[in-house]
Amino acid sequence: MREGEPLRRAALALLLMAAGAGARPRPAAPEDQSRSNVVLVACDSLDGRLTFFPGNQTVNLPSINFMKRHGTVFLNAYTNSPICCPSRAAMWSGLFTHLTESWNNFKGLDPDYVTWMDLMEKHGYHAQKFGKLDFTSGHHSISNRVEAWTRDVNFLLRQEGRPMVKLTGHRKQFRVMETDWRNTDKAVNWIKEEAVNFSRPFILYLGLNLPHPYPSPYAGENFGSSTFLTSPYWLEKVNYEAIKIPKWSALSEMHRVDYYSSYTKNCTGEFSKEEVRNIRAFYYAMCAETDAMLGEIISALQDTGLLGKTIIIFTADHGELAMEHRQFYKMSMYEGSSHVPLLVMGPGIREQQQIPNVVSLVDIYPTMLDIARIPVPQNLSGYSLIPLLHEKAENEASPRGPRPSWVLSEFHGCNVNSSVYMLRTGKWKYITYSDGSSVPPQLFDLTADPDELTNVAIKFPVTVHSLDKILRSIVNYPKVSSSVQEYNKQQFISWKQSLGHNYSSVIANLRWHQDWLKDQKKYENAIDKWL
Repeated sequence: MREGEPLRRAALALLLMAAGAGARPRPAAPEDQSRSNVVLVACDSLDGRLTFFPGNQTVNLPSINFMKRHGTVFLNAYTNSPICCPSRAAMWSGLFTHLTESWNNFKGLDPDYVTWMDLMEKHGYHAQKFGKLDFTSGHHSISNRVEAWTRDVNFLLRQEGRPMVKLTGHRKQFRVMETDWRNTDKAVNWIKEEAVNFSRPFILYLGLNLPHPYPSPYAGENFGSSTFLTSPYWLEKVNYEAIKIPKWSALSEMHRVDYYSSYTKNCTGEFSKEEVRNIRAFYYAMCAETDAMLGEIISALQDTGLLGKTIIIFTADHGELAMEHRQFYKMSMYEGSSHVPLLVMGPGIREQQQIPNVVSLVDIYPTMLDIARIPVPQNLSGYSLIPLLHEKAENEASPRGPRPSWVLSEFHGCNVNSSVYMLRTGKWKYITYSDGSSVPPQLFDLTADPDELTNVAIKFPVTVHSLDKILRSIVNYPKVSSSVQEYNKQQFISWKQSLGHNYSSVIANLRWHQDWLKDQKKYENAIDKWL
């Protein structure tokens, strides 16, 4: 296939669909005719604000725009934990992070956990998964684990390479993230060669690594992922004029947890405006490549006549700060990190609908069961999105009554030296830490301050008290924070004992090796004092 050919095919297929063209789908069995097929495309690190105005002005995302025209976009969708594995554990379990105890990238669900896909398969759906899953325990690098376990230790070490950009290939190079393209090809072939022949409905999951930054070999033995890499082909999709250079607080004025995050992510040095603009531009270009993979799935469904019988859901595990608040990556409750895309199109879904309600990834589980007409367990943290999508009164559609007016996100992993809890409701975002008293909270009015530059917690103590009361009714967060601290310590002790005499050598050569080796004894003593 010639370079660029997938885009031309996707564009043609979308035009055909708009005209109502396409082959007739094969008839389903009578008992399954009322149940839609479902496709979930979940990418990694896509800022949800790029799916609506004004964020959508920075880069051309035709497949996302197509889903908006023919479906629904959620304007306030959030991750339940802004890091890969815990976020995905919430999405696949329908439970908040403190309930699954998915504390970090090493600690997710048990391999035999019953997911919504398992239940759909049990109830007659053909089920297929391709690409990145990352919701079970035991994965990610040693560095990633140790950094999370030792976040309470009294030291400050850079754990990542300095964020950078890299241009690869030429102006016609379409396939940059080859692993993702291979998985997209597999999903497309499965639709065209297998799904088209099914008499029962199917559920297809495609997990993409993009637009997560790429590994940076210079960052240490286990590598960081601080390289934003793309080709000229995708960079041309970015509107440089629309790129916003984020405002930064002075280092001395940063919230103490933000400073720890910025330092460990190697972002406290000097960055020119050109550097920041390029990092953001390359990130947006990576989002454009992600969008094209979504387009391939839509095209395959159209080519096979399945599009009219299939509900498509597009989302991400979390966002990407792309140098907002002097950080890259996620691991933060700021919008760039915690706000995720969520778009739905298909049978019964209203076109060109924008839903302002706050929702989160735990809502995927009950939504999937609702689509499949499977009874929804009452113990889930999430609520089905179907009533919102169909504009039904929630108390008519759910025995649990209406969905709450808030969403919860929490974080217990690396690059942040405290457990963090975020309650998002109305115009407010309330962020509190640890035990609720040892670290100052943050309160942002997202209507007046969408860039989250002014913490108004001191100005509105009554609001802080009210939101904290709601949060404590959802989760006893001081107790959870204490449990995480104990878990971290016990995990580290077990790891240290397993290394024996090799401990000093191994810990010195993790991602933080450049700082650690400057004063190895000092940092070992800090850990001994912590233990």
